[in-house]
Amino acid sequence: MMSNSIFAYSERIKSALASLRPIVALESTVISHGLPYPDNLQTALDCERTIIAEGAEPATVGIVSGVPTIGLTADELKAFAENSDGIIEKVSLGNMAAVVSKRGWGASTVAATIRIASLGGIPYDSTPRALVFATGGIGGVHRGDSLDISADLHALASTQIICVCAGAKAILDLPKTREYLETLGVPVIGFQTEEFPSFYCRRSGLKVDASVETADEAAELSLAHWRLGSPTAVLICVPIPAEYEIPAPELNALIEDVQEHAIESGVQGREITPFLLSRIAALTKGRAVAANKKLLISNARIAAQIAVSLKSR
Repeated sequence: MMSNSIFAYSERIKSALASLRPIVALESTVISHGLPYPDNLQTALDCERTIIAEGAEPATVGIVSGVPTIGLTADELKAFAENSDGIIEKVSLGNMAAVVSKRGWGASTVAATIRIASLGGIPYDSTPRALVFATGGIGGVHRGDSLDISADLHALASTQIICVCAGAKAILDLPKTREYLETLGVPVIGFQTEEFPSFYCRRSGLKVDASVETADEAAELSLAHWRLGSPTAVLICVPIPAEYEIPAPELNALIEDVQEHAIESGVQGREITPFLLSRIAALTKGRAVAANKKLLISNARIAAQIAVSLKSR
């Protein structure tokens, strides 16, 4: 790895930055805390291969021995996937400095990935390069009367990136999450859809701000957003492939079950999302894991296409 300031870069990312090749950032929380082993490692590798096949460079982000790292190596990806003894912490903006200062290992959430990738040298600037980021589902406003609001939303509100996702995680309060994104000025754009996807499900009953049909249209809309002076991200929402969708009635029943189980178990804070997703995976006997894998790969493909399109502008 080659270090620059407090960051480290794989040789492939160092080369891509130097030559202004399109780059797609990827989070690492889904590897260490989202999917079970070995599905997590295989999915991470599949996402990277998909991005390369589309002509862009994947940059999986994480904290390795206290160093924010852009472009995890194959050995590092394996270490994140195995997460031996649970030593890899789930890292967001609030605990990132603590993990770095104690030289720990940290898996980056949406918010942490955006912060590390943008500070590490792949932001939107005067070049045709822009930060494109692919994830599964963003965090948002949790259900209930608490003030549990994901830092993902504030990261999206303060960084000029394109975030390609399958909407917000279905376990959240989707209407409030959608409203909060509007308040923050983050455009919610449907990719070949007029409706805000809800992670495992293609539909939520909530409208997007606009829709695009192609990666070129997504790139052009994003550049227009920034040329008009906005400091926020553009959220490109890609519905899960139809054959892997969990229908809304079944999904809503599952969510009610897991929410009750979380309350009974006293789970809260940053542990609640992986707990709920793990419970849904168990109840669906692997269908949710298969759905998660497919939507991650689908989002990586669209993100790479958008990154390549941006390079030509």
